[in-house]
Amino acid sequence: MSDIHEYQRRMTRNILWKLDCHILPPLALLWLANFIDRSNVGNARIAGLETDTHLHGNQFNIALAVFYITYILVELPSNWVLRRMKANRWLPFLVLVWGIITTLTALVQDLGGLVGIRMCLGICEGGLLPGIMLYLSTMYKRHELQLRVGIFYASASLSGAFGGLLATAIIKMDGIGNLAGWRWIFILEGIATIIFSIIATILLPSDVSSAPFLSEVERDFAHPSALHDAKEDVLTVEKIQISARNNRVEHEEEVFEWREVMRGLTDLQTWLMAFAYLGFDVSLYSFSLFLPTIIAQLGYSGAQAQLHTVPPYVPAVVLTVVVAYLSDRLKLRGPFILIFVPIAIIAVGYIVAITATTNSGRYVAVFLIAVGVYPCGPCLLSILPNNSSGHYKKATATAFQLAFSNTGGFIATFSYTQDQAPRYIRGHAINLACLVFAWLFVGANVCYCLWENKARREGRRVENIHQYKALWDEGKTRAPIGDRHPQFRFTL
Repeated sequence: MSDIHEYQRRMTRNILWKLDCHILPPLALLWLANFIDRSNVGNARIAGLETDTHLHGNQFNIALAVFYITYILVELPSNWVLRRMKANRWLPFLVLVWGIITTLTALVQDLGGLVGIRMCLGICEGGLLPGIMLYLSTMYKRHELQLRVGIFYASASLSGAFGGLLATAIIKMDGIGNLAGWRWIFILEGIATIIFSIIATILLPSDVSSAPFLSEVERDFAHPSALHDAKEDVLTVEKIQISARNNRVEHEEEVFEWREVMRGLTDLQTWLMAFAYLGFDVSLYSFSLFLPTIIAQLGYSGAQAQLHTVPPYVPAVVLTVVVAYLSDRLKLRGPFILIFVPIAIIAVGYIVAITATTNSGRYVAVFLIAVGVYPCGPCLLSILPNNSSGHYKKATATAFQLAFSNTGGFIATFSYTQDQAPRYIRGHAINLACLVFAWLFVGANVCYCLWENKARREGRRVENIHQYKALWDEGKTRAPIGDRHPQFRFTL
């Protein structure tokens, strides 16, 4: 028996290494492109975009806000089409198109052009993160997921540093080809995005069973482990389906059902996590969009401001991966947020930002904000994929969480207005309030999971099986029983 376990551990380790090497780098490139393209407008702003496009007052904020209209609208339908389009083709395609749009941003001359470009960009960018989360949840087991999310998510932190350095270098091209430096930011970063999309198209596998870098033996071994955990108390789709009256369900490919969509939309955890991530999104977007402006207002010139945006992201990258690793090892998500947020953000970061009266004090606060916000993202993103089972239920829940929470972009774009400079007290206070709001909803979700897991252990959810069998017999569903099974345990 020990030899079998050793063989399984060795095979699992080898397969995970191959999956990580072939999946995470291209996904990190796509996510890097996402944040570079999202934050480059902030870098372009301090390089002269507002002046050259004749923007005044809050018109820049308006141009940022319209991005989220189309961004939010496409998230759910984009996830629904992944079953047919395949993530390894659909996600790079979205990035390719927005790379072209980013490049064309260099042609913008006024507010109308900037608004139109930003709305087109939102159509393409909206489907990326929900698609990545759904894709990763099909390639890894539940408690292998967050480390992988943390690794690619850390590239967002890296993109903040890289974007600042890149913008600093590109601005020096000001005047070349009779183009302003900020226009070159969009041209060159757009071209880089197109290249990233091509690389991802080549490298990403469609699924485990067809991954060309795995041997036949490895594919046979990996396929079931990608669908369910080995432990009996953490059943997911493949194993749970056996409880259906007709065992053929186990082998049928799940088809789209509006009933599963409604299951995703009416799940209490979907709403708790949507509200929680809304609070975090406000801080995340505010930070990436307005960090260059805030630093410029501290007294640094354009190039110096770009360079000073880099250091805060470095510790954020390290901590994001460390927290993700510990979260998977301990199989916990919410408790990390409940501990981390009060200590790292509320009690330190934003309080310092509000009360600091010197530039050095405010700059220290920027570090603390980055360190506090970024590591919490993977925890929040991993909860619904862990606790949703059934393809379309999971696709709907994860996409809705992000679509709803991205309404925080509207709050973020108007959090930091020019009349607040240089202390931005109102902007920091808004973000502080949103984080307290998020912390409360995460706490509520942890309590709900504890209560529901206890009920399932005590046998108070057996009726779920009878209800599912009745739906199956009446021909009302052909989806798996999924997370409704009384032996399914929610991750805290």
